[in-house]
Amino acid sequence: MRASLLQIAVDEGESVESRRVRVAALVREQAGTADLVVLPELWTTGAFAYESFATEAEPLEGPTYEAMAAAARDARVWLHAGSIPERDPDGPLYNTSLVFSPDGEPAAAYRKIHRFGFDQGEAVLMSAGTDLVTVPLPGTVLGLATCYDLRFPELFRGLVDAGAETLVLCAGWPERRRAHWTLLAQARAVENQAFVLACATAGTHAGVAQAGHSIVVDPWGEVLAQAGPGEQVLTVEFDPARVPAVREEFPALKDRVLGLTAPRR
Repeated sequence: MRASLLQIAVDEGESVESRRVRVAALVREQAGTADLVVLPELWTTGAFAYESFATEAEPLEGPTYEAMAAAARDARVWLHAGSIPERDPDGPLYNTSLVFSPDGEPAAAYRKIHRFGFDQGEAVLMSAGTDLVTVPLPGTVLGLATCYDLRFPELFRGLVDAGAETLVLCAGWPERRRAHWTLLAQARAVENQAFVLACATAGTHAGVAQAGHSIVVDPWGEVLAQAGPGEQVLTVEFDPARVPAVREEFPALKDRVLGLTAPRR
C-alpha cells in the first residue's frame, strides 16, 4: 500500500477557501501515486486559531466535505481528509475527521475524544466525541485518532480491540513539543504492533509554531519515513501484511492482563 501524508502549511495570510482549493488540488496530484492520502488536523483554520472555530465551523456535509469528496473521487484514493471544526445541527462544535472512499463516498467521521487546552481553547470551545472509529480498507483496517489523542494509549488499545492494524492520526502539533511527537508515535506503533501514519501541519497557527515532521512508523517501531518542518508531501510504501506477521512472531498482545485495579489502602 502506498500512502501520501500531505503536511499542509497553515498561515494567517491565506484564506480558508483558498487553502481548501489548494489542498484539493494537492490531493488530486496523488492520483496514481498513492492508495491512501492523509491530511492534518484543522488545516482549514489552524489548530490553535481558537477565535476562528465558531466563525469557520461548518456542517458535516459542508464545503470542506464537498471539496474533499470530489478530490478523493477524482484521484481515486482513500482520503483521510484531516479534521474540520464541525457545527452539529443542535449547536455544539466538534473537531471532526472525515474519511472518503475512492468513489468520493463518506466512509467514516470521527469526533476527537481528547480535547487539548487544560480548560482553555479547544477543551472549552469544542465538545468531546465518544466513539472509537475504524475503517476497513482493502488489506488493512484503519483506526482513527486526532492529535492530543496520541497521549492516551488506552484509546489505541480500544482501536486494536476493534480490529485496527493501521493507526492514522491527524494533528496540529506544536514545535516546542516535537520530541514527544516522534516518541509517542513510535510508542503507539510498538505497543499495538501496528503501523502509525501521523500527519501534522506546518506553518504557524495564531502565533504557535507547528512541528511538522509527519511520520510513518512500522509495527516494530522503525521509522519508515519522516518529513521536515515545512509544507511537504511525504509518500511511503508499506506492507499491511507486516502487522499480522509481527503479531504472530512476537505475540505480546496475547499476554495482556485486563481489568487490573489499584489495591485498596
